[in-house]
Amino acid sequence: MTTRRTILAGGLAGLLPLPSFAQDTNLKVDRFPLWPGAAPGGPTPAVTDQWVKRSPTGAADDIAWPHVATPMLTVVRPARPNGAAVLICPGGGYARVAVGRTGGSIAFDFAARGITAFELLYRLPHDNWAAGPDAPLQDAQRAMRVIRAGAGTRWSVDPARVAVTGFSAGGHLAARLASRSALSTYTPGDAVDRLSARPAIAGLFFPVITMLDDGVHGHSRDELLGSHAADPVWQRRYAAQLDLPADMPPSFVACNGDDPVVPMRNSVLMYEALHAAKIPAELMIFEKGGHGPPAAHRDGSPVPWMDLFLAWSRDHGWPA
Repeated sequence: MTTRRTILAGGLAGLLPLPSFAQDTNLKVDRFPLWPGAAPGGPTPAVTDQWVKRSPTGAADDIAWPHVATPMLTVVRPARPNGAAVLICPGGGYARVAVGRTGGSIAFDFAARGITAFELLYRLPHDNWAAGPDAPLQDAQRAMRVIRAGAGTRWSVDPARVAVTGFSAGGHLAARLASRSALSTYTPGDAVDRLSARPAIAGLFFPVITMLDDGVHGHSRDELLGSHAADPVWQRRYAAQLDLPADMPPSFVACNGDDPVVPMRNSVLMYEALHAAKIPAELMIFEKGGHGPPAAHRDGSPVPWMDLFLAWSRDHGWPA
């Protein structure tokens, strides 16, 4: 059953503390609109950007966006870039996007390792964009193309080494980007839109995956599909584990067995589909951690989940 607690917990994704690196204040952070003009298919009446604090006592940038009119990318640049880049899709149950304006801890963790990190503020279907449930995918596709367009000029990035990661509902968006990168979701408007949107690697963390009843996170389904949430055709169309293409990028899936928000079943379904499609894949299910990164061990030592993801990714050509 979806409760206020479920909605709030779903918004934790993408802004959780990491044990690996402290934020390096010397890293450069930029933020800019994703589209050259208005985002495609604007609703009537027009939506206005709105953000809320996630906690009354939280930091100034600990915010989430229940309405998004202007999709944005926030770039955290490494001091010594290694040529790799990652698009980060935060969560929020498709009810909001839990991302700040100055770069979150996960983006700083990637940047501390030499990886240029791009956080995505994407549009939400409940704002009545013409593309409906595909509005977030439009933004993710455009983001990948924008990153590639600036590779080697605007940023020290190799266009062949751009990954995607997603957390909670952002994991669903990342999985759809990985499997539907070639899907035509909007009319190309410039040269950027002729570039590939396919990521080199996908990292899906405590992800929402299915829209079918088996394992579904009902709140995400309701927010994504709206009035079509009970329609089996729409459920199948937006279930990220179905109809994976042969060129689906290698995918790493991780969750916690005690997640009280998004059922572990989502990660299992995704791995089973990847395995059946013969897509290189890894599944890690940690014992504890709830809806977030795995909990530290009893002695206080952290579980190196980011290191595990990167070690596996290196076997498949990213980030090196």
